[in-house]
Amino acid sequence: MYQKKAVIRNKAGIHCRPSSVIMFAAEPYAKAHEITITGPRGAARLTSILDLLTMGLQKGEEVTISVTGEKEEELCLKLAELFETEFDFT
Repeated sequence: MYQKKAVIRNKAGIHCRPSSVIMFAAEPYAKAHEITITGPRGAARLTSILDLLTMGLQKGEEVTISVTGEKEEELCLKLAELFETEFDFT
């Protein structure tokens, strides 16, 4: 298992659009990896966009990303980068 902490940087938190980007990045790894996100209000497995949205992640909150699988470090680092991205959706 590989773990990394990340701080939410997006002004509006992790809402629908950032969640979609995160899920799209995780999708190619989904069958061979188990991904868990732990935040201030609990933990969720990253199996659907609803799992991520229900966490209600807000700017400044810290999450721990845990990944188990063959390419766990690669995926974990990629997801941490996305959680720390300040998205500029118009």
